[in-house]
Amino acid sequence: MKSIINELWHGNIIPQEDSRTNSKEMKELLGYMSRHHEDLEKSFTEEQKETFEKFHDCWSEYMSLGEAAIFTYAFKLGMQIAIETLTE
Repeated sequence: MKSIINELWHGNIIPQEDSRTNSKEMKELLGYMSRHHEDLEKSFTEEQKETFEKFHDCWSEYMSLGEAAIFTYAFKLGMQIAIETLTE
């Protein structure tokens, strides 16, 4: 049996990239977002495209930090539940 901790450490489990958790609604919304993104970019000047790209990069970094914080919180919560379950 493989160790889940080792699998996480070696990058074999990547929760933020696990497409199995994307619901039909999430995939549909992602399609809408992609289309709107493309439509916006078509209407931008070069300067606006550059500003929008910087905003997009910042937003992606912000979301990545948020996902990491949520993962950490959820992992700790799960461990607290496991500890409580095992000690009662």
